[in-house]
Amino acid sequence: MSPTFTVYWQPGCTSCLRTKEFLRSQGIEFESVNVRESPGALESLAALGIRSVPAVVRDGSFVLGQDLDEVARFVGARLERVRLPAAVLADRLPRLLDAAAALARRIPDDALATPLPGRKRTYLDLAYHVAQVVVALLDAAAGGALTFEHFNRKPPASLATATGAAEAIERVAGSFGQWWAANGRSPPAVLDTYYGPQAFDVALERTTWHVAQHVRQLDYVTQRLGADGASPLPGSELLEGLPLPHDVWDAEVPFG
Repeated sequence: MSPTFTVYWQPGCTSCLRTKEFLRSQGIEFESVNVRESPGALESLAALGIRSVPAVVRDGSFVLGQDLDEVARFVGARLERVRLPAAVLADRLPRLLDAAAALARRIPDDALATPLPGRKRTYLDLAYHVAQVVVALLDAAAGGALTFEHFNRKPPASLATATGAAEAIERVAGSFGQWWAANGRSPPAVLDTYYGPQAFDVALERTTWHVAQHVRQLDYVTQRLGADGASPLPGSELLEGLPLPHDVWDAEVPFG
């Protein structure tokens, strides 16, 4: 019998990996569709009004996978977990960004154009993307919107070195720290996001673990390159309590 659910995803997508891992942990079978490799997949999503992944689809109905609680409700699974308080997340996020900056600095400039598996994203793109994840949150908190386009942004031509990428991440860490100091006691209740209105605490959690997963990926990249310096992550409390995927990379797209 064919699986009831279809999961549309792309390599390197943090929510995609976590969604698939969750469904497998629940024993829920699904058809796995990599939109980068499956002809017509994006057109099928567009016909349903879907512009981003991951998407879990069943009989024309769907849920986006950015919030695992919504995925669980859609597939009829039970999900019990405790969310970290916003203050804990707000303390953790700049420290994760600092770790990302330190790791970005370890990537040799001549390796920055190396592509990641399965998509048109390089090591430099990944480092820049980490900063944009938090820029998206700050833009929404300022009355704008957290858009999918934030996550597709490429580094400007002027940003072409590991040091430049690290400094961009550090600037965003400073911006978040300043914003939280000014607004942490009364943040906006709801943010406008491309996957629907989200409570601020939920969006902050999503941002924090999204950054954390990409820090894990940067850590993997630097270790693969044989870069000097100890990993900032093994045994680190930076990751404790965050709803991260188990894996760093999706096994359906092996890392060369």
